[in-house]
Amino acid sequence: MLLSLRLEDFVIVDAAELEFGPGFTVLSGETGAGKSILIDALSLAMGGRADAGVVREGRPRADIAAVFRSDAALDAWLAERELQGDAGTVLLRRLVDADGRSRALVNGHPATAALLREIGERLVDIHGQHASQSLLRADGQRQLLDGYAGLDGDRQVLAEAWTAWRALQRDLEAAESGQRELALERERLAWQAGELERLRLAPGEWEQLNEEQKRLAHAASLIEGTRGAADALVDSDDALASRLHQQLQRLRPLATIDVALQEAVELLESAAIQVDEAASMLADYAERVDLDPQRLQQAEQRIGAVFEAARRLRMPPESIPATLESIRARLGELDAAQDVEGLRARTAAARARYDALASQLSAARRKAARRLADGVSRHMAELGMAGGKLAVAFETGEPTASGTDAIEFRVAAHAGATPRPLARVASGGELSRIGLAIAVLAAQANPVPTLIFDEADAGVGGAVADAVGELMRRLGGDRQVLCVTHLPQVAAKAHHHFRVSKDSEGGRAVSRIEALDRGARVEEIARMLGGAEITATTRKHAREILAQA
Repeated sequence: MLLSLRLEDFVIVDAAELEFGPGFTVLSGETGAGKSILIDALSLAMGGRADAGVVREGRPRADIAAVFRSDAALDAWLAERELQGDAGTVLLRRLVDADGRSRALVNGHPATAALLREIGERLVDIHGQHASQSLLRADGQRQLLDGYAGLDGDRQVLAEAWTAWRALQRDLEAAESGQRELALERERLAWQAGELERLRLAPGEWEQLNEEQKRLAHAASLIEGTRGAADALVDSDDALASRLHQQLQRLRPLATIDVALQEAVELLESAAIQVDEAASMLADYAERVDLDPQRLQQAEQRIGAVFEAARRLRMPPESIPATLESIRARLGELDAAQDVEGLRARTAAARARYDALASQLSAARRKAARRLADGVSRHMAELGMAGGKLAVAFETGEPTASGTDAIEFRVAAHAGATPRPLARVASGGELSRIGLAIAVLAAQANPVPTLIFDEADAGVGGAVADAVGELMRRLGGDRQVLCVTHLPQVAAKAHHHFRVSKDSEGGRAVSRIEALDRGARVEEIARMLGGAEITATTRKHAREILAQA
């Protein structure tokens, strides 16, 4: 359940902090006041697309924070991802800078917009004001049916099977029609692999060769330099180690007189030890370095061979091992592609899997379609379309990522009429009512705790509006329902009411959002009934419909 929503510098809202309760809540206001701003802000907090246009003009950033009540399962899910916060609540926050960059936070932890969306899908289901328009599209009708039936996951599995089958089908077609091209590619790669395999260049060997060549080429200088340094430290007449020991012999007696000299003595003793160790290391190094012209010649010949192969094959020498592995992998693919019979068998198996999944999905859709049609038909009667009914027609079409079903919603607007395609027979008001009926049914099938309807009641009025309000109130009986509305009959049915208004400050539009008490609700519903001029009659009417609700 949505507990609170805080907005700062969002579109035309300078600052707002709202608290929400259970049941049915409406948001109303004059046209252009920004009633849908709250829905837009909530969508953004749940990972919606962000751009600079949402930042209030002249401000550096917009800040939206939504607090939801969570359950044990969501708390555990968040803890697995190290996103936990206070037990029983989850805070989603989105900051959008004026340059369009955005940041997402979950319980104060940095997150991605995709993660916000994943969490949001567990918490809120939003039915937009243009959702009924999707009823006019075949793909929209199929998506509505799948969403109602909870088949989105099954459709995703089918889409993956379709992708795998089509990829194999393309490989098979290429193998059958492009054998010569594949053979030429294999011949070229086999030659390259042979050239590189003859080198036997191991990973990291190129770097080791260069280091060894450098060392062998400068062996004389390394020996001379290290021996000379070792002599200067310990073996020469004026060796540094001897001079250090002389000074130590002079200072040790003095340190017994004044302890302040003890630290200097200790430092010199440490330096003397380190000089001895350095001299020993230099002497050992000089003994290990070989003057080996033959090995130097071998290393330079090896480097030259690698350079020549790299030049011939047009690649950096250090990339030869990785390139050889890539060539071997591609040769394996080409060998498999040339196995046309094997490829044909794998393609047939992939098609059989797709067909089985498509058949299962189609059966589940047909079963759910009957429930959807019956439920929508019942709600159509409640919404002023007595005798009307919805039918879902199926035809078998070409295989697609969504299956083989061609689905069409058909409607009979009154008793005795033959159901016809929705796009041809439904008026705007009827389409809104049918869309609302489907949204209510889908919401009842959806376990999310918060449902939002953004002017889903557009195009209706009178007794039908009263029925819409009753539907929303019933729906709010077991979950939280928020609805942006312009209908007084719907607003009167709500448990909670917010009013959105627009003022001007300093020449700029500012949207205000306030929770209404009983008296303020009378005024707002009277405005919704009578327009700008509120009379005693409209106030009386407003009190009456509130009392009836």
